[in-house]
Amino acid sequence: MDQPGYQPGVCNIGPAEIARRRRAGHLGLIAVLATLALLVAIGAPPVARLLVGLPAVVAATGYLQAWFRFCVAFGSAGVFNFGPTGSTETVPDPAARSRDRSTARRIGLMSLAIGLAVALAAAALPL
Repeated sequence: MDQPGYQPGVCNIGPAEIARRRRAGHLGLIAVLATLALLVAIGAPPVARLLVGLPAVVAATGYLQAWFRFCVAFGSAGVFNFGPTGSTETVPDPAARSRDRSTARRIGLMSLAIGLAVALAAAALPL
């Protein structure tokens, strides 16, 4: 693990990958707003507004990965990247890979919880 910046379970992506995750968060947020606006415009019932949770999970995942400087997919796959987007290096230490998988699961669960909260809030809106 000769790359500066990699910390098992803490940080597995550099600036280029962080920017990529932030953009994914922005796109997910735009999708949340567009989906909710469309569902409200067509008068969809509250249960249909639960669909807003799907892009909310995408947005939350992107933003959380950027915030924590940690890619869920990289953590699950046992790789990291502090170079150009698209290149990765393998994490050779099994203990480090285990910490990375744990962090990946935690971010995934946080994203799902945020998506669920957004979905329930959208369904509860008095429109």
